[in-house]
Amino acid sequence: MQSERTTAEDRLLRTPLVQGQAPYIAVHDSPQSWYVLGLLTFSYALAYIDRQLLNLLIDPIKHSLGVTDTQLSFIQGTAFISAYLVAAPLFGRLADITNRRNILLFGVCLWSIFTALCGKADTYTELFLARFGVGASEACVLPVCWSLLSDYFSEKRAPRALSIFMLGPLLGGGFSLVAGGLVIAFANNVREAVPAFAHLATWQLAFVLVGIPGALLAAALLMVREPQRTSSTKSAAQADRKFSLRETGAYLWNFRAFYGKVYWGVGMIAVVVLGMPAWLPAYLIRYHGVAPASVGYRIGVTVVLCGTAGVLAGPWVARLFERRGYQDTALRVAGWSLVALFGATLAVVLAPNAELAMAATGLAVFTFSMPTGILAAVTQFATPPRLRGIVASLYSFFAQLIGYGIGPTAIALVTDKGFGDPKMVGYSIGIVCCIASAMAAWMMFSALPHYKRMLAREQNA
Repeated sequence: MQSERTTAEDRLLRTPLVQGQAPYIAVHDSPQSWYVLGLLTFSYALAYIDRQLLNLLIDPIKHSLGVTDTQLSFIQGTAFISAYLVAAPLFGRLADITNRRNILLFGVCLWSIFTALCGKADTYTELFLARFGVGASEACVLPVCWSLLSDYFSEKRAPRALSIFMLGPLLGGGFSLVAGGLVIAFANNVREAVPAFAHLATWQLAFVLVGIPGALLAAALLMVREPQRTSSTKSAAQADRKFSLRETGAYLWNFRAFYGKVYWGVGMIAVVVLGMPAWLPAYLIRYHGVAPASVGYRIGVTVVLCGTAGVLAGPWVARLFERRGYQDTALRVAGWSLVALFGATLAVVLAPNAELAMAATGLAVFTFSMPTGILAAVTQFATPPRLRGIVASLYSFFAQLIGYGIGPTAIALVTDKGFGDPKMVGYSIGIVCCIASAMAAWMMFSALPHYKRMLAREQNA
């Protein structure tokens, strides 16, 4: 039975599109689409290299600047997330109403500059402000790239494409640890080869060097063209219809039950995704005695291999559920993978030696990676094309707000205030990440009825 209340989307889509110059029409799933996917994935990975490098350099920065774990966690979390929260909705809105390629090009240049400035910081305040700049500029990546990929790929191929794109944080986070380990190992050689770097501490040198690839990426992004907004269920005019701010808010409010639970669940996943890697190097160094120069390689390789396997396995597992007659496969896969994450997190912190701790870390990375790509596809194709940017930005907004706002700082506070012993950071990881994974699973399962109603509405439409 049709609802008497017409949603904001239904009313708006009757309004004709304002005529103007037609944008580039992308051929779905073409070689050009895969080329764009490669560049966008590299953009996301580079953002995470710049963002996550700090995790490996905690102790050198702590000793150089004379700060505590809790103070340093404010640079990890508060400095980044406060800027991100301000900028994310703005970039999401811009992605819906203007040229998305140009927004990404601007963001890449800006965050590369601020990353290099982190390496020039000599005080706590300077590092905090540079980190703030990194957070503001990187807020453009997710809304712009998700929206672009939804127009470069068909609905059949988009889940796989978005899964590959969501490898970016795992590849970037893993390679940041590898890159950091290489800088630690060869810092003296780099200083001898480049006299301009001779005065930089090892941790400063790492930030300066990883800021350089952004210039190369910016040049490559000039080859990406802005595609026309498309939808498989709407005409070109309907798909390209712009929403006002009021209309955007009305649409999100109508479907708040679904979006709200997914956003909250994603935020809890982010607590684990951001909190565990932030303190895992310190846990392995302090508790298991792993050498700082090798911990980056070990964690980096684990994150890259297991994260890649998890993200790519997500759509495959979802298809298995589909063959059994389930339509809400994405949320089911997400829920059960988070149940498995709870057990993997316990195994990480209860492992008797570094080898078993790394094996359990691989399982944890695999399980929290599984739902990322398929959740991205669900939220994008359940949303009108001209609202995909804001929906993606809110997805990222809540992930960063909850993940960075709670994850690293909560673990540090449990260590400093609860245990009062830096070597107990592993138990702090277990307490915070187990609670977060349990809450995330609950949110995904509780969103199932709302998701089913959205699917039924689309089928009826």
